[in-house]
Amino acid sequence: MSTYKADDALGYQQSMGRWSSRLALPFIQFAAIPDATRILDVGCGTGSLTFALADKLPRASILGMDYSQAFVDYARSKSNNSRLQFEQGDAAALCYGDAGFDAAVSLLVLNFVPAAERAAREMRRVTRPGGVVAAAVWDFKGGLTFLRVLADTAAVLDRDGEAFRAKQFSAPFTGAGELAATWSAMGLKDVVQTSLTIRMDFASFADYWTPWLNGQGTVGTYVTSLDQGKLAQLEEHMRRAYLAGADDGPRSFAATAWVVRGIA
Repeated sequence: MSTYKADDALGYQQSMGRWSSRLALPFIQFAAIPDATRILDVGCGTGSLTFALADKLPRASILGMDYSQAFVDYARSKSNNSRLQFEQGDAAALCYGDAGFDAAVSLLVLNFVPAAERAAREMRRVTRPGGVVAAAVWDFKGGLTFLRVLADTAAVLDRDGEAFRAKQFSAPFTGAGELAATWSAMGLKDVVQTSLTIRMDFASFADYWTPWLNGQGTVGTYVTSLDQGKLAQLEEHMRRAYLAGADDGPRSFAATAWVVRGIA
């Protein structure tokens, strides 16, 4: 994958964190974690899923782990709940013992982990027999409208944009059935993969475009790597795409994620 920059928690909140928060609740409902007492949130980011789990499961203790120390520090600063912990760590090399959690979950991160399948197997390893292992990733190819239009536009304008699109859309686990195949290969039972759709609502073109300029994630890394001329060209074409012949103002885009659940 392109470099995933993750050093500005507030910038991430604007570009993607706000949508993670919106997806967290339907994902929790899909995961159907029964009476868990200890949950691991792998790749917790700024804590969207961790905080939602704490609200929905009042008896659970939840450990949020992320590779970005900046995101971990931000999540800690937002927490006053003794049932929540946040730690820096590597999803592909979890520093926790076997079968130590009632559930291991991951929201919108596995496709960005260089050793994605190893990270999935680590989630399986740390989950006790009978526990839930569940994950979600965006359907980049067919279900993420607000990014697909940007990537397709970039690919037409610039060779680097074409390379960015190819890498973004070939990320692991983002195709139909890929998560379920891995979950089954890991020996998980009762594996189910489906999709969940939310709406991404923007107040204006500035609300859509400006967050990418914070440079977070793979998209922000690509956008901010452009020279001034190429950046201005991409922005102008994206403005036209966003407006679609109408006045500037609110827009709402569908965003679909693949989700999978299995029992250890």
